Amino acid sequence: MGQRTFCSFPPFAAARVNERSLLTILKFFVNFVPGMKKLHHIIEAQQFDRPWLEEELFPLAKEMEKVAKGGGSNVLFRKRMITLFYEPSTRTRASFEIAMNTLGGKVVFSTENARQFSSAAKGETLEDTIKVLNSYHPDVIVLRYDEEGGAKRAAEVSSVPIINAGDGTGQHPTQALLDLYTIQKEIGQIAGVSIAMVGDLARGRTVRSLSYLLGKFPDVKIYYVSPEVARIRDDIKDYLKKHGVWFTEGYDLREVAPKVNVIYQTRTQKERGLQLEKYGPKAFCIINQEVLDLMKKDAILMHPLPHTEEIAPEVDSDPRAAYFRQAENGLYIRMALLKKLLKQKAKG
Repeated sequence: MGQRTFCSFPPFAAARVNERSLLTILKFFVNFVPGMKKLHHIIEAQQFDRPWLEEELFPLAKEMEKVAKGGGSNVLFRKRMITLFYEPSTRTRASFEIAMNTLGGKVVFSTENARQFSSAAKGETLEDTIKVLNSYHPDVIVLRYDEEGGAKRAAEVSSVPIINAGDGTGQHPTQALLDLYTIQKEIGQIAGVSIAMVGDLARGRTVRSLSYLLGKFPDVKIYYVSPEVARIRDDIKDYLKKHGVWFTEGYDLREVAPKVNVIYQTRTQKERGLQLEKYGPKAFCIINQEVLDLMKKDAILMHPLPHTEEIAPEVDSDPRAAYFRQAENGLYIRMALLKKLLKQKAKG
């Protein structure tokens, strides 16, 4: 018989798998094994199942809203968080840091421009940065990275939980969780909802993560509305087909607006190389008074923010514009996630 290998690693790789790296690998895969109750890293939307969302996370988020409005708590006293952001952020970074403080924890290191103002500017790899930060004994690291797959890379070398706060054009799982929670609060249910996702779908990580989560609920209908150059990527469409989720693609929001419960608008990802002038004359992907008049009276408008020219100024005052309430929900969801991660960590 030939030499046995471990977990399909080739022999030369198996020889290098020591106790510490094995532990890291096992912790990483906890997130992706169905039925596992303990949460370690938060990397992608696919790792969550419907029962956990409806029976654990959302009720806890509702509880966290009461805690926040009641002045906070000390449930995470002496817990330490690092926020490491390689891209700009307002809502995600602020809500995570405020969530930690509201629960009695402490943000011990925070940077928003790590690409320019950390050792990354000197050529240090993400993996080395994460290893160094681990050595300072934080309890959690919230990471926004400017390349897809960055959160997975970080999780593979981190002994403390990594929370993906957005990685390039990849995913933004905590945004998708707060989006789903907002739909539940505003519409009253997720199963059976009809949603239009509009704008730069090719480069927008929020619609990718939200699509994955919606695929876990029955009778959902998704209308993808975008210019040809900004179509949702094939991996998402393949996932939805595999799970029997109805979806269609179109160019004109005006044709879709009367049919849906939710319009999820996104901005043009100009920082990722897409310009409005490339859209062509066929696409209509903005929300203005014309679209408001076509919408159902009980429908809602969502947006991960910031919004720019894709939403006309008069839309903000419409009661169906839920995006500022959506942003508020981000605080409660992230409080719930931190409590889930760090309190179970203390018990484990």
